[in-house]
Amino acid sequence: MDHFHGHAAEEDPRQAWNSPEATLKSIGLKPGMVFADVGCGSGFFTIPAAQLVGSKGLVYAVDANPAAIEALMAKAYEKGLKNIRATVALAEDTVFCIRCVDVVFYSTVLHDFHDPIRVLLNAKKMLLPNGKLVDIDWKKKDMLFGPPKHVRFSEEQSITLIKEAGFTVESLTQLNDYQYMIIAKPASA
Repeated sequence: MDHFHGHAAEEDPRQAWNSPEATLKSIGLKPGMVFADVGCGSGFFTIPAAQLVGSKGLVYAVDANPAAIEALMAKAYEKGLKNIRATVALAEDTVFCIRCVDVVFYSTVLHDFHDPIRVLLNAKKMLLPNGKLVDIDWKKKDMLFGPPKHVRFSEEQSITLIKEAGFTVESLTQLNDYQYMIIAKPASA
């Protein structure tokens, strides 16, 4: 799912235009929270999330790529982070816990899942009633990096899927020149 093929985190080109720390702070991630990074890759957002939630918080991370999880856990070990629970699995098959997560987070992966509705329904199961779903994805335009335009979801496509899964969209933000961010909450029953 990593569309930067082979770049180490230290040379990750996203660092030039995307600050994971600033993004996570902007969504309200705070010490003591529980964060789930679905399709986490090698930890571009996972590591900063673990640092932000601190020792009283917890970060769940899942990716289908064993090498990505191995790289993530090596970074966590190097930084002394003990609050990450990482799993190699398909997002469609992953529910870490029921009503125990403050933020379920997808970064440039919703379009990659075989069954995005199922993945979103799993998020709904994990989220606390006042929890947030955060979806960052590529704008549907031609770029020199990222996935091909034809596989990307437009803002409208992502919003439609999120609503179909039982969420209320709270905001749509143009995060940078390349990405948008949607924040949603579980719809009231």
